Amino acid sequence: MLSAKSLFQEILDHDESFALFCSIAASGESQGGWENARIAALVPESQRGLAPKITRHGADEDKHGRIFDALLKKRGLDRVPVPPETDYTMLLERNGIGLAHDKLKRDEPLTVQDVVTYLAHSRVTEQRASEQMELLRKHFADHPDLGRAVRMISNDEDNHLAYCHEELLRFAYAGHGRAIQRTLRECALAEIRIYRDVSLAVMAHMGRILGWPKPKAALLAAGIHAVYVYERLGGWRRMVSLRMPERRNALGGPASGAGGGLTAPRPSATATPGV
Repeated sequence: MLSAKSLFQEILDHDESFALFCSIAASGESQGGWENARIAALVPESQRGLAPKITRHGADEDKHGRIFDALLKKRGLDRVPVPPETDYTMLLERNGIGLAHDKLKRDEPLTVQDVVTYLAHSRVTEQRASEQMELLRKHFADHPDLGRAVRMISNDEDNHLAYCHEELLRFAYAGHGRAIQRTLRECALAEIRIYRDVSLAVMAHMGRILGWPKPKAALLAAGIHAVYVYERLGGWRRMVSLRMPERRNALGGPASGAGGGLTAPRPSATATPGV
């Protein structure tokens, strides 16, 4: 029976597919770490209180990237090149979602609207990451090789999502509500399209590596298209609603390290579409 668990297990059990899976995930996490670090350095003076939380967000992303790298090392594998069509993070940036890298590479302070844009983009993408990790946690929380990192990364993604809700509500109360809703809607509609395209590309690469028969590949592609139709017809709205989270000040403390107790990390996917 074709299921998320059986699909991931198939990818996990094959070195080449697992190397691609981890490389895509590690690349996206590392990119997110860089972006958050630059945003933390450039936040306007009026929002300097946000800088430690943005730094914490970036540190978490860097930690996740190290977990994927360490898992590859444990299997005696190295990162492999990430096909451009599977690079979710870069495709979002190239489609104008979030803050442009050209802006982040300059040493000019960001505006308050830039910060709102960053938070809105993060709220959408962290919704996706949190849902993916919730699914993987359901199936692999007790896995002897993956369980610990699945739980760690899932908790981090839930913290990131809570932080986005809380900070966007703070900006909404300060008078930015219309700009927030407009930006959230634009981000969500673009994200679901890019997620569909990247998911199809990832599954095409996995199918080639694993030798999937055409009916199986077609069934998976149909499932990806069905998810997109659902999201385009209204599922995207879950990505734009705002509510005060139960986890308050979720990024108010220091980042937890991935070293020490995770010498043999057991990660899963946070931003690897299609799985």
